[in-house]
Amino acid sequence: MKRSVVNEILKDSDAFIRSFGYVMPPFAYWSPEEMKARTADDAPMVRDHALGWDITDYGKGGFDEMGLFLFTVRNGNNANVQRGKGMLYAEKIMISGENQLSPMHRHNLKTEDIINRGGATLVLELFKAAPDGSIDESAEVEVLTDGRRRRMGPGALLKLAPGESVTLHTDTWHAFWGEGGRVLIGEVSNVNDDRTDNVFREPIGRFSQIEEDTQPVHLLVSDYDRWLD
Repeated sequence: MKRSVVNEILKDSDAFIRSFGYVMPPFAYWSPEEMKARTADDAPMVRDHALGWDITDYGKGGFDEMGLFLFTVRNGNNANVQRGKGMLYAEKIMISGENQLSPMHRHNLKTEDIINRGGATLVLELFKAAPDGSIDESAEVEVLTDGRRRRMGPGALLKLAPGESVTLHTDTWHAFWGEGGRVLIGEVSNVNDDRTDNVFREPIGRFSQIEEDTQPVHLLVSDYDRWLD
């Protein structure tokens, strides 16, 4: 993805999020220079816990067809998980465009609530994992939707209207997209690690390769290793 395109997506996504009354934390608006200074001084958690902007086309180069906007608001780390105390949770705000696919995947460790925070309908395609972790194309899928137990056939489409949510455990494969327009999505989960905890059905990348055709307005989480170290 070109950096100029990333900058435009950041601007447009911020406006979409604000239209629902959701306000980003202050660190969202730090310039690259301020981000470097602050994470070296009083805010290393932003860098170390991968908080911030995240725009991905999954390495395929077609963001509108396969992609996702994310912003990680808070996140613990694996050291907390090993101790069993401390910040054991994470929160994201995301945007999925109309028919913009987030491809089929599951997680090894993360259980997550996916919440339609507003906009159009959120559609999820669901499969149960086989004992070896692969997709079981014959098994029934069971999920919780706002406390209600739902049983669905393999590959069934679960549609969430604004305000509705689903809990996805590690044995639930899922892909999702917006139907009828863009969707503002909340994610509440245990500790999030996008570098190691995503298992995709197809061999694709989690982060985008950025072509630096202009200067970044704000850094992405995937920029931190290169720009901040």
